[in-house]
Amino acid sequence: MLDHISEPLLIAVIGFGGGMLLGLAARLGRFCTLGAIEDLLYGGNSDRARMWGVAIGVAIVLTFGLALAGFLDLRTTLYLSQGWSPLASIVGGLVFGYGMALAGNCGYGALARLGGGDLRSFVIVLVMGVSAYATLNGPLAALRVVLFQPDGSTTPPGIAHLTADLSGLSPEFIGVAVGLVLLALLIGSGPVRLSRFLWAAVVGLAVASGWAGTYWVASHGFADTPVMSHTFSAPVGQTILYTMTSSGNHLTFGIGSVTGVLAGAFLGSLLRRQFRWEACEDPRELRRQILGAGLMGVGAVVAVGCSIGQGLSAFSVLALSGPVTLAAIVAGAALGLRQLIVGFRHLV
Repeated sequence: MLDHISEPLLIAVIGFGGGMLLGLAARLGRFCTLGAIEDLLYGGNSDRARMWGVAIGVAIVLTFGLALAGFLDLRTTLYLSQGWSPLASIVGGLVFGYGMALAGNCGYGALARLGGGDLRSFVIVLVMGVSAYATLNGPLAALRVVLFQPDGSTTPPGIAHLTADLSGLSPEFIGVAVGLVLLALLIGSGPVRLSRFLWAAVVGLAVASGWAGTYWVASHGFADTPVMSHTFSAPVGQTILYTMTSSGNHLTFGIGSVTGVLAGAFLGSLLRRQFRWEACEDPRELRRQILGAGLMGVGAVVAVGCSIGQGLSAFSVLALSGPVTLAAIVAGAALGLRQLIVGFRHLV
């Protein structure tokens, strides 16, 4: 295959395919990070939170299943091949979650809404992408490196690997078992619409496809290809930069993923006949969304991933950073939602 297509293009196509699935899941399956938190805390409905759990379970089973079958070396994946800073996960997650509540969506959700014609999300995507790149490679990069240095451990910071060291079992077997137990608990916890579980499974499949595809290219190609899956913080900035400087840049998995979500969301909105142009009519709302988007960009880079990057992709390889960052994101979002709701009550 690599004889007929360049490695960067193939990587981008792999990202695009998984991104399409994620975009369709957002529009047709109502898969949404902030929506799940709002439903759980203020709507008394756990369906979408359980969708998240099912997506995580499926992603874990498929990812560790790939490793068990020899199609993936977990130690080469982004979240298990580098050190971990617990402080970065907690602080970055809290900042991201709080910004997500202010913006009304995470980066992935904003892309999905933009694919349906929401121009307010266009502003969120732009601001988040720029702030993420400013934190990754721009004026805030030096400060980020000084404050959030990862530890110097050579052990992959993974729950399955650490458990394997203690038990003598293979990390691949442990990972598959953890995923299956999680799925059994969620499916048995109460009734839910089958379609929601199916769309959650599609999300898990999209995450696993990213690991499988990038690992195959890294193993068979000649370029130094990172083994990664979907995240929507720095890749949003990469996509903006590539749009402006494509002749001096190259395609990446993240660019394909971002454009795939947009395409999938656009297709999903057409299938549901929900595509319509929307704009922000309240300057105060727009100001809040811009602030939230800026915080999301900073927080996601500090935490090395957003609600999808850490909450699903890192979780799928059972990196320690996954559950810690996801818990911090939920806590930050809960704080932001509470502030917004209390503020609205004072206006009545």
